[in-house]
Amino acid sequence: MNNKNIMIYGANGYTGELIARKAVAQGYRPILAGRNPQKLQPLTDELNLAAMVIDLESTDTLERSLQDIYLVIHCAGPFSTTAGPMMRACINSKTHYQDITGEIAVFEAAHKLEAEARAAGVVLCPGTGFDVIPTDCLAAALHKKMPTATHLTLGFDSDSGLSPGTAKTSIESLGAGGAIRRNGKIEAIGHGELTREIDFGRGAKFAVSIPWGDVATAFYSTGIPNIEAYIPMSPQRAKKLKRLNSIRWLLSTRWMQNWLKSKVEKSVHGPDKERRTGQKTWVWGEVRNDRRGERKVGRVLTANGYDVTVSGSLAVMEFLLSYTGEGGYFTPSALCGPGLVEKLPGSSNIEIRIA
Repeated sequence: MNNKNIMIYGANGYTGELIARKAVAQGYRPILAGRNPQKLQPLTDELNLAAMVIDLESTDTLERSLQDIYLVIHCAGPFSTTAGPMMRACINSKTHYQDITGEIAVFEAAHKLEAEARAAGVVLCPGTGFDVIPTDCLAAALHKKMPTATHLTLGFDSDSGLSPGTAKTSIESLGAGGAIRRNGKIEAIGHGELTREIDFGRGAKFAVSIPWGDVATAFYSTGIPNIEAYIPMSPQRAKKLKRLNSIRWLLSTRWMQNWLKSKVEKSVHGPDKERRTGQKTWVWGEVRNDRRGERKVGRVLTANGYDVTVSGSLAVMEFLLSYTGEGGYFTPSALCGPGLVEKLPGSSNIEIRIA
């Protein structure tokens, strides 16, 4: 077993705890860290692991705490607030960084740190879970089959419930609206502005574009300049979503954000193991070159999104424990290869066909 020190920051959160438990089950002894000692202590006692209480706003303390850490799996959201300080501290302490975010802003921030991370020999790989690993790997595989593609569309169909962290991230996007990539640039669009029919893998469904992380990551993995991401949604719900555009200004205010997030803390707990075990996720992608009239469609079936996040994060961790390459910003497929998703428990092989 590799003796390099691993830290799981935010281990007391829903997904962080799942990752910590699985890491121990696989024989690893990660250091558990977070901001709240009362929430962190029960898990460290149960798993008999070392713990660190670290406030991300205390820059000097954070960097000192990372001096002997080889790799951080960052699980404490909202990542729009927490990822920046942790990535900067990892660069300064020469610690590899990965997280479980799906937020466009975090991927863009990590990409801007590319040169600094490369100079420090540090890998920055945000998004080492769902949905980014499956869609990113599928995007890279589709691009390999059609290197001349000008348009990429991705999406997934899942019955999975939300963890508190994911729910809070969704609330943050309510005031921002949607997002797509056009001609290489990310553009803001209205909620529910783009819709289409998609067969994700279990029949055609009405689908709506969402501001998912792939709008950022898939561009860095493939270079395809036009990217959209979709999930299935009933037409009635899509109409309700579209109505939110008129009050986005209100939904973005601090007091409204805080109120909505407080409701999440009281009512959202994340799916239990039994529910996760019975769920699958259908992931779909399409590449096009309209000038040539070419189109290909790819699909991959994965486990429940949270189980993908656990197994995916640990798979990237294991890859980095023996990594000898250069530092810099990486997407999961750029770091570990498009076949990463196929190696995860519950995943099928990627299938691509001419459409």
